[in-house]
Amino acid sequence: MTALLDVILPVFLVLGFGYVAVWRGLFSDEGVEGLMKFTQNFAIPCLLFRAISTLDLGQDFNPALLGSFYAGATLCFLLGLFGARYLFGRAWEDSVAIGFCCLFSNSLLLGLPITERAYGEGALAGNYAIIAIHAPFCYLLGIGVMEAVKNRGGGMGATFARIGRSLASNALVIGITLGFAVNLTGLPLPGVLTDALDLMIRAALPAALFGLGGVLYRYRPEGDLRTIAFVVAISLMVHPAIVWGMGRATGLSVDQFRSAVLTAAMAPGVNAYIFANMYGVAKRVAASSVLLATGLSILSVWVWLALLP
Repeated sequence: MTALLDVILPVFLVLGFGYVAVWRGLFSDEGVEGLMKFTQNFAIPCLLFRAISTLDLGQDFNPALLGSFYAGATLCFLLGLFGARYLFGRAWEDSVAIGFCCLFSNSLLLGLPITERAYGEGALAGNYAIIAIHAPFCYLLGIGVMEAVKNRGGGMGATFARIGRSLASNALVIGITLGFAVNLTGLPLPGVLTDALDLMIRAALPAALFGLGGVLYRYRPEGDLRTIAFVVAISLMVHPAIVWGMGRATGLSVDQFRSAVLTAAMAPGVNAYIFANMYGVAKRVAASSVLLATGLSILSVWVWLALLP
């Protein structure tokens, strides 16, 4: 009960404030868009830059950590893909989008604040290592399979070139890349710059959580409940269970084990809906899965926290 009250509920209360504020007309859709642009294009890139620039790359980028998390994520993508196809009779394009929902955990807006509140800022190195390659890995896997399924005339080469350009211009990826550059070169940063970055960082997660609540208000659960329940079960239970087993088998340290399992236990991120919307398939399943899994994760994360060492 202590974990629920002290760790999880404060995070979801901030998210709930954003949801209620938009629901009751106290905060506009335009305000949500502006807030999310601030956090995702400025504040969170500053957070990722500072975190990556100070990581011990030799220790924190542990192949066992990344292998445990991403092998679990890939298996869940395949479970979602083939489950949607053969259990629920969805079209292949729908099935890929549903698989992407099972693949893309909300590692940043939920995983970071919950891990920090549970174990302290010093326990986040594993989270940052996972986040550093999360979007590129998930999008390359999802888009690669979708393009193979759709077999568009433009060819996969052109598609991946467009994705590469999109990732290269993404503020989060830029922040991560610059963080690696500073880390690898040992470039000293002026104190006045780090102080300014730290001011931005303090606003990043609270503002992002509030904005995420406003974004989730748009997602109404409707229809396809069996498929949505399937996605929620894989995201909240199967993925962390796989990572738990692999993390134990590969001998992860306690901090890395916690980071991997908790990140895997997060609900699908809003990128799951963005991916479905990009291809115009399974949008209702994706939107409803993000909303319902986020709400149910209040209880599921409580269970995982109770089980973790």
